[in-house]
Amino acid sequence: MTDIDIDPMDHPDLWHGAVSWEPAGRWRQPWRLPPRLQGRAYAPELFEKAKAPAGVRAAMISDARELTLELDIGTEDPSPLDLLVDDELVQRAQVVAGKSQLTFALPGRRAAIELWLPQHGQTRLADVQLRDTTGTTQPAPQAPRRWICYGSSITQCRHASGPSETWPALVARAEEWDLLCLGFGGQCHLDPVVADTIRDQRADLISLCLGINVYGAVTYSARTWRGRVADFIARIREAHSETPIVVMSPIASPAREASTNAAGVTLTDLREGVHEVVADMSVDDSKLHLVDGTSILRLAEADLLADGLHPGPLGYRTMAARIGTVLKANLSSG
Repeated sequence: MTDIDIDPMDHPDLWHGAVSWEPAGRWRQPWRLPPRLQGRAYAPELFEKAKAPAGVRAAMISDARELTLELDIGTEDPSPLDLLVDDELVQRAQVVAGKSQLTFALPGRRAAIELWLPQHGQTRLADVQLRDTTGTTQPAPQAPRRWICYGSSITQCRHASGPSETWPALVARAEEWDLLCLGFGGQCHLDPVVADTIRDQRADLISLCLGINVYGAVTYSARTWRGRVADFIARIREAHSETPIVVMSPIASPAREASTNAAGVTLTDLREGVHEVVADMSVDDSKLHLVDGTSILRLAEADLLADGLHPGPLGYRTMAARIGTVLKANLSSG
C-alpha cells in the first residue's frame, strides 16, 4: 500500500472546473478566470470572486482509504467541502477562514471519488494526497459534454447546502457533463474578459444567466443594456459557431420586478431586454435559445428565496430540475 500525491498542477487530469492553477510556494490557487487577464479587466472584485472554487473538484477512480489536504481560506463564513463516493454524498466538511487540515475517509475499494471545493470563499490548497492505496488511481471517465455556465451569485449559489448541490452542480451530475462554473457573486456585468474566457474554452453547451447584477449595481441603462447583451453573445458566438448558447433572463424577485433602480429601469425591463435581444439574434442563429427566468423560479414561489433574491437549498434544487430539462433539450436539438 502506498500514498499518492494528487497536486492539481502535477495531475491536471484529476481536477476539473478551474481555468488554471497558480502556484504560491507549496500552495495551489484555483482560478475560474485566467489571472493574466486581470490587467485589462479593471475589475478587481471580479477576480477576487474568481478565486472562489465554485464547481472545482477532483474526480478519480481509486481504492485509497483516505484523502487528506490542507486548505487556506481567505473569506469569512466559507462554504463546506463535499466528498462523493459513487456519486453519493458521504461527507460534508465545514471549514473556517484560515489554514486547516482535513481528512476524508474513503471506502478502501475501487470507487468513483469526487471532492468538491467550497463554492463560496477564496480557497488555496496544498499537500493533497490519497493514502493507503494499491496505486491503481486513475482519472474518472471523461464526460461526453463540456458545459460552461455563466452568471451571478445565483449561479455561484452561496446559499446551496454544499458545492455538489448548487444548481449547476446538480444539473452537471445528473447529465454527466463536465462543468465549468463561471458564477461570480455580484460580478455578472458581461465583462469583456469573461466573454474572452468563454471564447477560448472548449464547450459543447454554453448558458448565460444575465440581468440581476446589472439591476443591483446599475451597470447599464435602458439605452446601453440591449447592445451590451447582443455584443456579449456575439463575441462568444465568433469562436463557438456550432455550440448551443442558452440565455436565461433573471428569475423572479418580487421586490425588484416593478421597482426602478438609479438608472430608471426595473428588473422586468432588463428581463424584457434580454428577451428582445435573443429573439432578434435567433432569427439568424438557430443554436441561440432563450429561457425566461420566471419559468425557472416563478413569482408565486417567493418562499423558495432565502432573502428575497437568492434561492435557498430547495430553490436551487427546483431550478436544477427545471433548467436541466431545458438545457438537455437545447443541447439535443442544437
